[in-house]
Amino acid sequence: MTKKTTAKVTVLMPAYNAGKYIAEAIKSVLEQTFTDFQLLIINDGSTDDTEKIVHSFHDERIFLINQSHKGIAAALNKGLSKASSIYIARFDADDICFPQRLAKQVSFLDTNAGYITIGCDAEYISEDGQHLFDFKCIGHSHEEILQKIYSFCPFIHSSVMYRKNAVIKSGGYSEHAHNFEDYFLWIQLLKHGKFYNLPEQLIRVRFNPASVTIDERWRGRIFRKMKHEIIAKGKITEQEGSHLFNIIQSQDLRNIKEGSYYALCGKKFLLDNRQPEKARPLFSKAIRSYPYRWDNYLLYVLSFFPPVLINWLYQIKSKNLL
Repeated sequence: MTKKTTAKVTVLMPAYNAGKYIAEAIKSVLEQTFTDFQLLIINDGSTDDTEKIVHSFHDERIFLINQSHKGIAAALNKGLSKASSIYIARFDADDICFPQRLAKQVSFLDTNAGYITIGCDAEYISEDGQHLFDFKCIGHSHEEILQKIYSFCPFIHSSVMYRKNAVIKSGGYSEHAHNFEDYFLWIQLLKHGKFYNLPEQLIRVRFNPASVTIDERWRGRIFRKMKHEIIAKGKITEQEGSHLFNIIQSQDLRNIKEGSYYALCGKKFLLDNRQPEKARPLFSKAIRSYPYRWDNYLLYVLSFFPPVLINWLYQIKSKNLL
């Protein structure tokens, strides 16, 4: 059967060693109520069974491109260069789409010509699919987003749909903005149109210890300071990119990534879900994985405290103080 080469939407999915989760992610795309899409998967040099799992699906809307491992920004730019659709729906290989996601985002962009990017709220889940917390975006209307965009990333990257031409005009994804290539892109897109987040959950985002993204508090002060300055000026140099990459490489160790993952999940169970009995073993794992952070010891001890204190800590966390 000849594959369909044009569609209104390209679901752009980079994948690197995503064999554990990618089948569920693909199924959630194929089950969309909106069907005029192609699923373009960029296999970024995976060494596991990612490619084999993709080939196990027999759907003419699936396209697979293999490349050597170059990182997520390069994979996304490759996908943009190959996509023929007017809309690009970003999606990650370990997340889950709700069935109405594409339909609702296409409807919004079709009826609001001045808008170029639309995201949504989300449910965050753990590696094994447990509910961690419900996430509300920093703003839903364009005006709300503008008020906070230089302090907080306005979109969950895996949730967005955007007009391809606007992203191409903005230069695509910067391969220097390591770990925040999406946030940097939103800043570039500001001059091309308006933003919106649908105030409803349309995806599940999965935290997992193998992810390239870790809690930025674990990245350190220098990384966070550089990121803030780059976002504020809207420009990044190759030298800055090399510095950021070196910081990330120095932390790209299994014990650090696992420690960050367990600590983050523990904080969500303790401070968002008020479930200290689920948080406690996660803090223990975080300490065993990376025993050099005092905050994990403190949170472990706090998990034994009365609920009234945990509620108080939740209020502190809500103000981004913890």
